[in-house]
Amino acid sequence: MMRLLSLSWFVLLTLCTTEMVQAAELLYPLSVAAADKGPVYVADRKLPGIWSVENGKATSFFTGSKVFRTPLNAVRCVAIDKEGHVLAGDSSTREVYRFEKAGAKPQPLTNGGIGIPMDVVVLKNGDLLVSDLELQQIWKVPAAGGKPTLFAKVEAPRGLALDQGENLWVVSGTADQLLKVSPDGKVAVVVKGRPFNFPHDVVVLDDGSAIVSDGYEKALWKVAADGTTEKWVVGEPFKNPVGITRQGQNILVSDPHAKTVFSVDPEKNVSELLSP
Repeated sequence: MMRLLSLSWFVLLTLCTTEMVQAAELLYPLSVAAADKGPVYVADRKLPGIWSVENGKATSFFTGSKVFRTPLNAVRCVAIDKEGHVLAGDSSTREVYRFEKAGAKPQPLTNGGIGIPMDVVVLKNGDLLVSDLELQQIWKVPAAGGKPTLFAKVEAPRGLALDQGENLWVVSGTADQLLKVSPDGKVAVVVKGRPFNFPHDVVVLDDGSAIVSDGYEKALWKVAADGTTEKWVVGEPFKNPVGITRQGQNILVSDPHAKTVFSVDPEKNVSELLSP
């Protein structure tokens, strides 16, 4: 009997220890955001919530509830505003949230005015642009929060990026996979047709070219200014590269199947952001 009790306690201790280890590991990172300096923020669909990654280690910035229709239960994207506050889009509550600091209560900005927020970018004046996969459009949200207004109609919008002229680049799941929206809301095609397999996100480089993530191809594509495409980095260690962002000259890549975030330098060297 004593042996059975000891074995039971051993199993329980092992399970608890495993859960504690797993709690410090990324589970399903979908989106990544970073300034040139400071922590990297990662939206994790299965946490659910947001990680802060610094010095190779991940700590919980905000851990939501697994109860549906609670904040960040179905987090889709993360961004950083002009004041350094973390923003997060959540489809379970149809909302975009702002955090004043780590662990703080997330502040809703639209009163549930978004359907499925796939990505968020911040304009120079602080206003937000949000891609909505459900309602098939790009919303503009006032910097202080408020009712979203239509910025542009775009079918199946996913990742977003702003260039130096504040043109909005949009990954689309339709016939033309990369679009550009001018500041006055006019939509133009950057990449005609469907050269990508399953594009998700985009960043724009200083020379006017862009990088597009493609999960199914396990690749990052480079898009020249004239719209021509080529695979830039492909294969291992990528398993399903999804969210991407810039940090200085490097591209950060969240990969939910690899359960990590990669960093790709201009010479296409790939390293893992998290220490073993």
